[in-house]
Amino acid sequence: MKEANFYEIFDKDKKIVKCNLCPQYCYIQEGMEGTCAVRKNIDGKLYSLVYGKMKGAQIDPIEKKPLFHFYPESDIFSFCTVGCNMKCLFCQNFTTSQVSKGVEGIISGENVSPKEIVEIAKKHGCKSIAMTYNEPTIFFEYAYDTCVEAKKEGLKTVFVSNGYITKKAIDKIAPVLDAINIDLKGFTNKYYQKICGAQLQPVLDAIKYYYEKGVFMEITTLIIPGENDSDDELKQIAEFIASISKDIPWHISRFHPDYKMLNKNLTPINTLSKAYDIGGKAKLKYIYVGNVQGNKFENTICPKCNETLIKRQGYHIFDINIINNKCKFCNTKINGIWH
Repeated sequence: MKEANFYEIFDKDKKIVKCNLCPQYCYIQEGMEGTCAVRKNIDGKLYSLVYGKMKGAQIDPIEKKPLFHFYPESDIFSFCTVGCNMKCLFCQNFTTSQVSKGVEGIISGENVSPKEIVEIAKKHGCKSIAMTYNEPTIFFEYAYDTCVEAKKEGLKTVFVSNGYITKKAIDKIAPVLDAINIDLKGFTNKYYQKICGAQLQPVLDAIKYYYEKGVFMEITTLIIPGENDSDDELKQIAEFIASISKDIPWHISRFHPDYKMLNKNLTPINTLSKAYDIGGKAKLKYIYVGNVQGNKFENTICPKCNETLIKRQGYHIFDINIINNKCKFCNTKINGIWH
């Protein structure tokens, strides 16, 4: 355990604390955990139960995060703990993210220090380290210390996140975080409340603030039939991204039934194509369709001359036509961190 950042004493006599790490703003009584189930009030102080407790890890291609404009073809060491500050009904990583409050097993995991994580990543030739699979915000202290150690050794750092974090926490992590992929899951508060157990506006605020702080960003939207797939909602998502920067890559992801949404069908291909077209009308320069094997919308296309700059199939890359951050064919600058 480690004492948590971003909390305050709410009631000293009753030993109640308020957690200010994420927009859940949990008021936590002594002996209890917050919504994430991994930040516990012990005798009037808030502690992280998962510091140094690695639940899962593997070496991934960077494209799996998904990050298509950040060191393509490189390997990234990915790890997680348990717990999450959302309760998404479709979560594909629910066995690690959706732990129950009060269950002793929430502190399960292998003891691996931030320094050891960096050494493992270096040993396997990884260019970067990703905090992913569950929400990295909820193991903030572990993630932050890992980022600090990684920067000392010249490794890049990545969050794969739901964007449910406060500005104070972003202020601290941004100087040691190189890139982030944020799930913008929908564009109505009703959707976020019903499907995710959260609110929309804090996610929008976090996306804007991460961008302002200079963290390289890509955004993913999982499109669920009958939930967030209307023309209006997809248009709002695309236009919101474009209002921040038309250079931000948008990943449109196909839904597969999982966890508590097994009764839903796969996202129809024509819905994904419609979303792609809507993104184009919003003038987004880089749009991708994921979770569909062999589709033509995996490639990076030059927004000016329409030549194929990166040809992909799944997580495999067959050609890169970006030289000195510019299109090989027409010399247009291509947003990304390439080499």
